[in-house]
Amino acid sequence: MCHHHSPSVLPFCITGIELVPVFHMGAVLGTAAPFWDSRDEFGDTNMLVVKPEEGQSLAKALGAHWMVLMRRHGATLVGTTLRELVFRTIYSHANAEIQLRSMLLGKIGPLSRGEAERTGPHQLQPRPMARAWEYWTERLKKSGEMPRPPRRGVRANRPIKHRASTSRAGKSPVGKTTKRSRP
Repeated sequence: MCHHHSPSVLPFCITGIELVPVFHMGAVLGTAAPFWDSRDEFGDTNMLVVKPEEGQSLAKALGAHWMVLMRRHGATLVGTTLRELVFRTIYSHANAEIQLRSMLLGKIGPLSRGEAERTGPHQLQPRPMARAWEYWTERLKKSGEMPRPPRRGVRANRPIKHRASTSRAGKSPVGKTTKRSRP
């Protein structure tokens, strides 16, 4: 699952205009992205999904879709693998940007339901996803932004010590060791 506040997707969350696939790579978002509005069931909230019933409501709105737009908030996407999730997230953002630009020119001509249903799974085949993944990871490596793999024998989800800016590494300003989990 990925939750984000993409500047290209947010205008759809705010206006309620339907986000639909408008180019072949955009088909990975599905035939359309449904909306979820926390106000419908919970009234005025802090707009964060923090209670189990809020999460259940959001999941119900997502249903069989790959993406749900959260009114006045952002988007949540799902995928069957990490690579698929990243692929869907990046290309749904690109689709939103292209749809926004196209709407400035006039009426959009989105993919038909049949085109979206045939194109999306084709884009998610191993070869196209591997090509994109290699491109993205190489760009991260060249920019110096590629996260380092965990050291040998270290579990990736092991709590890590938070290092506060004090003279005692691993200690918080009040002298207690703090831990946090990696996302």
